[in-house]
Amino acid sequence: MDSYEKIAFYFPAWYNKMTYDHFYVCREGSKKMKQNFLKIPINRIIALILLDIMSIVVASFAALYIRFDFSFEGIPQEYLIKFENIIVYNIILTLVFFALWKLYKSVWRYASATELLNIVFATTCASIAQMILCHILNQKMPRSYYVLYWFLLFGMTCAIRFSYRILRLINSKRTELRTKKDGSNVMLIGAGAAANAILKEIETSRYLNLNPKCIIDDNQGCHGKFLRGVPIVGGRDRIADAVGQYNVDEIIFAIPSANTHVKKEILDICKETGCKMRTLPGMYQLLNGDVSVAKLKEVEIEDLLGRDPIEINTEEVLNYVKDKVILVTGGGGSIGSELCRQIAGHQPKQLIIVDIYENNAYAIQQELIRKYPTLDLVVLIASVRNTERIEDIFRRYRPNIVYHAAAHKHVPLMEVSPNEAIKNNVFGTLRTAQAADKYGVEKFVLISTDKAVNPTNVMGASKRMCEMVIQMMNRQSQTNFVAVRFGNVLGSNGSVIPLFKKQIAEGGPVTVTDPNIIRYFMTIPEAVSLVLQAGAYARGGEIFVLDMGEPVKIVDLATNLIKLSGYKPGEDIEIKFTGLRPGEKMYEELLMSEEGLKKTANKMIYIGKPIEFDDEVFKKQLDKIYQDAYAETDRIREDIKEIVPTYQIEK
Repeated sequence: MDSYEKIAFYFPAWYNKMTYDHFYVCREGSKKMKQNFLKIPINRIIALILLDIMSIVVASFAALYIRFDFSFEGIPQEYLIKFENIIVYNIILTLVFFALWKLYKSVWRYASATELLNIVFATTCASIAQMILCHILNQKMPRSYYVLYWFLLFGMTCAIRFSYRILRLINSKRTELRTKKDGSNVMLIGAGAAANAILKEIETSRYLNLNPKCIIDDNQGCHGKFLRGVPIVGGRDRIADAVGQYNVDEIIFAIPSANTHVKKEILDICKETGCKMRTLPGMYQLLNGDVSVAKLKEVEIEDLLGRDPIEINTEEVLNYVKDKVILVTGGGGSIGSELCRQIAGHQPKQLIIVDIYENNAYAIQQELIRKYPTLDLVVLIASVRNTERIEDIFRRYRPNIVYHAAAHKHVPLMEVSPNEAIKNNVFGTLRTAQAADKYGVEKFVLISTDKAVNPTNVMGASKRMCEMVIQMMNRQSQTNFVAVRFGNVLGSNGSVIPLFKKQIAEGGPVTVTDPNIIRYFMTIPEAVSLVLQAGAYARGGEIFVLDMGEPVKIVDLATNLIKLSGYKPGEDIEIKFTGLRPGEKMYEELLMSEEGLKKTANKMIYIGKPIEFDDEVFKKQLDKIYQDAYAETDRIREDIKEIVPTYQIEK
């Protein structure tokens, strides 16, 4: 993705305003700039050499003129003769040093401190060389002459080379005043390297219609100073006042190194201003020297969760995934596709994606082909409920590790179609687990959910039964069967966040079931990291649980999303309470009361102690619920209650 494609992705509104002609000029201008870096036109070099020769002559004579009190008549005749004798040699020596210090190869329109230092070294070397030459040729000048000559030569060399940039800056300021009158007024959070890079790009670009007005930084030593001409007005306590004072439309969070807690505190203040907010993705941007306006992204709700991301032992994950045949069921879904992305980056021998939905499978297939062209990738359309199809896949490809993400997970829909939840979730898991046992899979990882704890809905109860299937299979198989349980995943299929965003885009209202409903949240990459780490820890029979921090009120999520979108809750966008949906809990739990907690090497991952149950009784219960589910009876909830005593049937 080149820079203009990035603009199109991150700034569609700006991009659409550009005509094709503007886009073409922009692209062609970029190409020409790159060419200029590679090759300086010969006529420009000749012009610089001629100007330098003139500077050397003028500086040499002016040094004498100043030394003798600005009087031509006061200059002794012997020094004028010496001046004539050494001037040619001086010109040659100076031009040589200028060439050695690359004063003819630099692109001066983009000159920086590096080029300035080169001028200092070049003129110093030339002045010292002139002094030595004068002594060798017995053409000694007054000692003050050499000092004056250096100052004059340095000043004139700088003037010649930086004049174009100064004129360009003046012209850009005029253009800025002319073209950016209607642009967005911007406040930057942070006065470090990232902010400097962003300001520099805004200065030099003719296409970014942004007007930096002020900078906020908690470092008191910066207050009252300027960064690239933009005032640093104070710390975070000044954000609200500065927004009003400078009529700020947009806030850019430019502290990639800030930890999650600090970032949340500052963004919590910013979101109350009603300004549009954007932020840099992370510290790696600075490490790569890749900070630009194109890298800015909209502030997402996960930026406000206030929890540090999960850290996993990458080496452990790599060691057990590398050179293994990996099979992912439901590989086209939100969790499954992210699993495939991360697994693909850990050098598997072969990655097999199984999904019933062809569009999802195709999308992840094309993405992985682009990103990992050498990956041995197999994409198959299959239902986990089809015993023969699943066994054929396992027999043909012999996977070492299986991640089972295929499931129906939409709570309200499964309440209406409970038999389908049992068929797909429970027996799809059972058929896949049996195939894994039969064909000698090393590890089988089930993707579970916090809704499996004391379930109030069919979906949650079906996932609890899946966990029981895994525990049963682990006791009778050489394969290590484990489950991974986590809360709601931001941005996944069925998550409230995409729904809220769609409702806001449509002008509202944003629908929340209850003002007191709370949920645990994590990001998709975090969820997948946990799954991968669990696979590395798995010894068989464990239920891995993530310490997800404090739960979040759904109404707070809705409020924050409205504010992040630049609207006022209750005024611009209404929040409407609709009442709890069928099977919906007021709050979620991650562990059942009977389960204990055991620490792992990762401080955010725990192991729940499995609840004991009789395998033979469980098998008979499975047979009964299988018959009832496929007979499409109405007894399915009673069957579930018999298997999962903690399941609460809604009256």
